[in-house]
Amino acid sequence: MNNVFKPTEYKLRSVATDEIRDDSGWLLGFDGDSGLIRAEYASKQLNVNSNQGLYKFSDWLPVKRLLKGASSPVTYKSERLAEKLQMTNLYITFNGYWPEKGAYMKTCSFKETEAYSVCARLPESKKDEVLVVSSAGNTARAFAQVCSDNNIKLLITIPEDNIDALWFEKPLNPCVKVIATESGSDYFDAINIGNTACEVEGFFAEGGAKNIARRDGMGTTMLSAATTIGRVPDCYFQAVGSGTGAIAAWENNLRLIADGRFGNVKARLMVSQNKPFTPMFDAWKQDSRTLLPYDDETARKDAGRIAASVLSNRKPPYSLIGGLYDAMKDTNGDFFAVSNEEGLVAQNLFEETEGIDIHPAAGIALASLMQALDSGKIAHNEVVMLNITGGGEKHFKKNKEIFKLMPSKVFKINTDKDQIKNYLRKIVF
Repeated sequence: MNNVFKPTEYKLRSVATDEIRDDSGWLLGFDGDSGLIRAEYASKQLNVNSNQGLYKFSDWLPVKRLLKGASSPVTYKSERLAEKLQMTNLYITFNGYWPEKGAYMKTCSFKETEAYSVCARLPESKKDEVLVVSSAGNTARAFAQVCSDNNIKLLITIPEDNIDALWFEKPLNPCVKVIATESGSDYFDAINIGNTACEVEGFFAEGGAKNIARRDGMGTTMLSAATTIGRVPDCYFQAVGSGTGAIAAWENNLRLIADGRFGNVKARLMVSQNKPFTPMFDAWKQDSRTLLPYDDETARKDAGRIAASVLSNRKPPYSLIGGLYDAMKDTNGDFFAVSNEEGLVAQNLFEETEGIDIHPAAGIALASLMQALDSGKIAHNEVVMLNITGGGEKHFKKNKEIFKLMPSKVFKINTDKDQIKNYLRKIVF
């Protein structure tokens, strides 16, 4: 860790009540508050330091230090894909491994943006404790890599069926451990076991969407786009599991408007889910702030049928104040539902035209852009940002030996909480 860096100055504001507080170190919310909290940075205008990877945006990241290995999203204007779609202003924000474009994310996912931000927010008081992260795949890989490289103690909880997502170019530091929920479980089950872990002394929750560092790290995609284009885009396309990335884009959009140099546009959030797992899409189409009933068995079954398994969050921050519902209302956004087949067609089209492979979730996002064009929901000349949330995996793995991180224990869905706690008390990090 680099301790020369001057910590970013900010306050925390409640979206629900406007109350302002100092950050006590790892504050995830205000007592009795039903909404998200946001960082309000001392620097109202964004000063970009191009030599610091992701941390070039540190003015608007709640970080106390710089960690090694942090790569930034890369935005460029598309030519071949844009021509194929008959678009004149398509900008691609690429998160992944594509050295030819200046993209060096070793885990090939934009989850690195949140991992480098969250871990750089960690206060000194947490250095001997274990960070707990629950994931459906990419988030786990990103946090595992960042924590391994920077000697930060980490416990990952993940569904056993998603273990293949834990691949790396070299064996990890033993400060990173994994436990899993049995085959047939889903991301929500992994979250439950993570919550149990946080009840054990010495373990603490990363916080998910409630963690300002997670959102503001992911929001660097919007900063990358706006500083490259010179203005906020008209539309923002992304596939969503929790919707945290889209919330983050909206929040940074508001900061960019206040900055005064990037226009007054609120980018319309055009987000998508992978059919048949579409709880947020279904609620949005009924103009419902609350998610519709979705029984556990059906949800697990539907989650198991989608190609983009990382989009399988059953309890997303959709309804809470400052969450995805509010973000989409404020930006006049829309939701799309995309099949596995449509997503695969889009993945292949991207690789054919742009020359790099992309992850299934990114294929879902591109397919939703194609739907929006076909239905006339966006114009062909609008300034559009397509957030490619993961790509370059085939490129990265070529001619490399790849190592897997396996769970030290697999728990059944209904395992007694005391059994889990007793197991965790014996783990040595």
